[in-house]
Amino acid sequence: MTEAGTTPTKTHVSWDDLDRLVADLADAVGSADAYDILLAVTRGGLVPAGMLAYRLGIREILVAAVEYYDDEGATAEEVVFHHFPDAALLRAQRILVVDEVWETGATMAAVVARVRAAGGEPTIAVIHYKPGRSLVTERPDAWAATTEEWVVYPYKAGR
Repeated sequence: MTEAGTTPTKTHVSWDDLDRLVADLADAVGSADAYDILLAVTRGGLVPAGMLAYRLGIREILVAAVEYYDDEGATAEEVVFHHFPDAALLRAQRILVVDEVWETGATMAAVVARVRAAGGEPTIAVIHYKPGRSLVTERPDAWAATTEEWVVYPYKAGR
C-alpha cells in the first residue's frame, strides 16, 4: 500500500459525501433496466451497493464475500473467496458488480473472472478508482471519483 515506514495520506468521506458519490455513480452506470442483478463485494462494497440499489431501484442483490486486504491495507498472497453466488444465479444475467474502491484491481478482477466463468455479463462500478495503483489490465466501467489516497468511509467503524 505505502512505502515501508510511511503513513498514507487519508481522505475521510462523510455520509453526505458518500451520498453524493453514490448519486454520481448511479448517473455513471445508467438505468436499472441495464441490469438483472447487483453483486455487492464485501465488506467495503456492501453499504455503497445497497445505497446504489436504492437509487437505481434494483431489488435483486447478491453478495460475494471476498478478502484481499487486511484492516491495515496489507494484501494477501491471493484473493480469498469466503462466499460466492452459485453459478446458476449468474448465468445469462447482466450483473452490476459494486465495490467501494479499486486499489490494485486484484479483488475485482477475481470477482469478474468468476462472474464471466458462470456465464454472467459483468459491469464494474466503484466509488473510488485509483488508476495509478492498479496492477491489472482491466479497469472499472464506472466510478464516482479518482484518488491515490487511502479512503476512509463513514461506515468503517473505528477507522
